[in-house]
Amino acid sequence: MDRSALIVGSEMNWEVYLVRCFDNSLYCGITTDLKTRIARHNAGKGSKYTNSRKPVELVAVSRKMTKSDALKLEYQIKQLPLSKKIERLLRDS
Repeated sequence: MDRSALIVGSEMNWEVYLVRCFDNSLYCGITTDLKTRIARHNAGKGSKYTNSRKPVELVAVSRKMTKSDALKLEYQIKQLPLSKKIERLLRDS
């Protein structure tokens, strides 16, 4: 039996991303479809935070990982000061 089939949600297709908003702030999120997610942010449908701060521009993205790992990395990045967020995400790429 294929062991990977037993582990639900373990697919390595999640990415953590950072976008720079129009007001120069950073927004961190996770997705399995980066192109569509950025388009949704710029259409005002991505998140409450970016809705009033569009357009957004992608500044960094992680390597592909499991959803659990992506959520953990997203949390770690959100705890960092602004000056360390991009550096931390690029280190995990």
